[in-house]
Amino acid sequence: MTDARSLVLIVDDEPANIRVLADLLRPDYDIVVALNGEQALGRALMAPAPDLILLDVMMPRMTGHEVCRRLKDDPPTRDIPVIFVTAMSAEEDESQGLALGAVDYITKPVVPSLVQARVKTHLSLSLARRELAGQNRILDRLVKERTRDLETTQDLTIFALATLAETRDNETGNHIRRTQRYMGVLAAELSSHPDFAAELTPGCIDLLVKSAPLHDIGKVGIPDEVLKKPGKLTPAEFAIMKCHPVYGRDAILASEALLGDQPNSFLRFAREIAYTHHEKWDGTGYPQGLAGDAIPLSGRLMAVADVYDALITRRVYKPPFSSAEAAGLIREGAGLHFDPRVVEAFLRVEPAFLAIAAQYQDPEAPDQ
Repeated sequence: MTDARSLVLIVDDEPANIRVLADLLRPDYDIVVALNGEQALGRALMAPAPDLILLDVMMPRMTGHEVCRRLKDDPPTRDIPVIFVTAMSAEEDESQGLALGAVDYITKPVVPSLVQARVKTHLSLSLARRELAGQNRILDRLVKERTRDLETTQDLTIFALATLAETRDNETGNHIRRTQRYMGVLAAELSSHPDFAAELTPGCIDLLVKSAPLHDIGKVGIPDEVLKKPGKLTPAEFAIMKCHPVYGRDAILASEALLGDQPNSFLRFAREIAYTHHEKWDGTGYPQGLAGDAIPLSGRLMAVADVYDALITRRVYKPPFSSAEAAGLIREGAGLHFDPRVVEAFLRVEPAFLAIAAQYQDPEAPDQ
């Protein structure tokens, strides 16, 4: 059997009827036959599958209508075009056959030229549909690959910008990696809470994780003498430092303006996180002094992730705390600094935070 010839399955319980159709079509197509419905279903599943089925209606044990229904219910045979060939010529018979998924209806005794024309037409249509489906699959794959490439480029750009801000603060890129992963773990844990389940969908969590690295992007606007000061900041210096959430928000707002109105953009979450992750549950945070649920959930999540990482990380002005000590301080901050529900979720996933911290440790300084 050559690739150039289509395969036609002829189904009829009368061998004479099969011979008429087979002799008519054999010059142009390869032929396989079945004498009943059970044989037809089996041969439709054989390799190679038929490209078209000519199906009698009135057969013992299993009618052509039942065969067609089963063919259309089975994914491997669903797309094989079926033409009913029958002596039943009433309009309601034809309507029933087409309703079952047949592509055409030929009445007996058959007209040779009509059979040849119908078979050729439906084979051509079937081939065109398969080619179109193949092209669509190729296009879909290319679109997915292009989307992945764009997402990868976007993620790398975000990370590069965030790293720029962190390196000015004597931080490393691992702080970004750790807090980003803390955010994902914490949000996933909290997604089962009835207060947050509607908001923390998988898509939302993905955007939160993507946007988390930009939480301190506003530090690029803070002077070095304040940002890199090893000791305690004066009140005036701390007032300058407290501007970095505003700087971060304004920078992201400018990017959003260029992109236009995209309410589901990760930049919306990035803006919320940059602007509100220093707010406190009791209203004593900055820059707005928001309290309770007025603080966006994204900011409340990042507050815990950021403080935990600051506590367990060595800084020029302090040694690192243990994870247990950091967790204790965060527990004490429930209802004051942090949303108590977020703290409860954090305490449940603290081992995951510790594992992330171990995986993305900062390199030791040369003098250590």
